[in-house]
Amino acid sequence: MSDIPAPFTDIDINTSERGFYEGYSLPITLTSKIAVALLTAWALLRPGSAEAILSLVNGEVLDSFNLFYVISVGLFAWFLLFVALVPSSGRRRLGKPDEKPEFSTFSWFAMMFGAGLGVGLMVYATAEPLGLWNSNPEIVRGNVAPHSAEALQSTFRYTFLHYGIHAWGIYVVTGLCLAYYAYTRDMPLTIRSALTPILGRHVNGPIGHAVDVLGVVATILGVAVTIGFGVSQLVEGVYSVTGMEWLLQPGENGAAPTPSAVGLIAALVVVMGLSIMSAVSGVGRGVKYLSNLNLILSTALLLIFVVFGSFGFALTSYGSALVDYAEHFPALSFEAWSTDTELGKWQSGWTTFYWAWWIAFSPFVGLFLARISRGRTVREFVLGAVIMPALVCFAWMTILGGTSIDLEMSGIAQGSIIDASQTNKLFATLHYIISDRLYGIVAVMCVVLVLTFLVTSADSGLLVINTIMAGGEEETSTVHRIVWGVLLTLVIAALILAGGGGLAVLQNAMIIGALPFAFVMVAMCVSLAKALYRDHLRDQQATEMATT
Repeated sequence: MSDIPAPFTDIDINTSERGFYEGYSLPITLTSKIAVALLTAWALLRPGSAEAILSLVNGEVLDSFNLFYVISVGLFAWFLLFVALVPSSGRRRLGKPDEKPEFSTFSWFAMMFGAGLGVGLMVYATAEPLGLWNSNPEIVRGNVAPHSAEALQSTFRYTFLHYGIHAWGIYVVTGLCLAYYAYTRDMPLTIRSALTPILGRHVNGPIGHAVDVLGVVATILGVAVTIGFGVSQLVEGVYSVTGMEWLLQPGENGAAPTPSAVGLIAALVVVMGLSIMSAVSGVGRGVKYLSNLNLILSTALLLIFVVFGSFGFALTSYGSALVDYAEHFPALSFEAWSTDTELGKWQSGWTTFYWAWWIAFSPFVGLFLARISRGRTVREFVLGAVIMPALVCFAWMTILGGTSIDLEMSGIAQGSIIDASQTNKLFATLHYIISDRLYGIVAVMCVVLVLTFLVTSADSGLLVINTIMAGGEEETSTVHRIVWGVLLTLVIAALILAGGGGLAVLQNAMIIGALPFAFVMVAMCVSLAKALYRDHLRDQQATEMATT
């Protein structure tokens, strides 16, 4: 066997040596700030134009790249399963051979859960199954009727698709790629490091800067949408406890009331203020403690639904849905339809929307997962960050969502949960399963849980943004964390106001911003496959030399 050259690890990200930007890369930081500032100014000064143009471009992106998104995400999931199961790659440790994990398994899982899907679960644990019970491919084909018992199987099949192995696989692809180079090759914890096997020295120039900027912008937009949905549910929860009418505005065409722009901005300011305080304290304190609290409160909420909700119905649904999901997993991975058909329109509006959202969120969650996973093996990282969170998400969706569906199927709710706004379905469901006296206590707990999930997501996002701009340095400037906290608050507020208090403009901007990073993720998988293979050859060569 010929000698395998050593991998390229000489990444040189020039950072400022003095002044306000000391320790930060000026090309990455200034380009990111300019992009965010332009988007914010456009949304504030020309809200009608921003809403119309972003909506148009968003539609084109979903239609034109539907197949690309579906195939890419399917490949991510299968790639990770292959890497974890192959002995030579699965047993590799993300760090030195004898290095121990920095965080306990409980704290590791709590931080991963809170940063990855905490807010999404609070909003969509009831909204997702109810939405798919009304519209999924089997219903579109006419095989089953909406809101029927026959539609339950396909409802949970696609619920599990959107919140299962594929969703977490998107995050873990990014996280594994970053962690592998950072902790096995002592390279900077930044996006460009994951492309060194195919770009080599070119990562030190404008190409590397562009990759990192895409990561920062995608993170900002992904976090913005998540916080947008979260503050909407926070407003709904506070209203249900206090009854303050200024928090809501009438729904369009007789629909259920929705959070007002004033209510959303007020909640946003509170959340971001707390997030900045937590981000300043760092990952080892603020994020860890909040994440542990999140997991405890989440378990408490789940137990409330187990005790007072339709647990028997949910348990039956969970088992049958898990078997159905496993049977259809290969087909679901690459199931793509033309956007000219009704099925294609459904897919672009549901599945592709989710894939774009998770991809936009992946630089943040991926880098954060890498940051907290040093010392774990590749197999432990993949199974612990893909399979276990997916199973927990399935439980949430079937227990909370199954209770909502059971209340509607039995005629108890009489359509009131279905008709509730997306971010109010959780509170609407709670009204039916617990007494008014207990509801006040549980609603307050839910408000606290949403708030802590939001703070965890936002402060983790701030830590990640600063890590990328500082060339992979994990200890970054407190002042810059505060500045980016303010900027993130402004961009979310501007996009909320541009949408008249709605979240459509936020979603459109996020989907558009996710597309370039989706191509980066495909390249990252190719790079990691090459790195793992060549490292395996180097190990074989070292073993042969040691035995001769």
